[in-house]
Amino acid sequence: MDIPKTITCVDCGQKAHIMTPEPEFGFSGGDWVAYRCSGCGDRWDLEVSHDNHNSENSSL
Repeated sequence: MDIPKTITCVDCGQKAHIMTPEPEFGFSGGDWVAYRCSGCGDRWDLEVSHDNHNSENSSL
């Protein structure tokens, strides 16, 4: 499953970059992915959805 390399931080609107290395066989539904915001430094831990779509604007 493709996971976005960046998401938009809901606190400050800046880009948050993925910190979690991709597992050997890729991400799958139920996995957790961590992002760190380049603006405010907040960390976002998001659960990968089973119905995730490969889109910059989709939610995990």
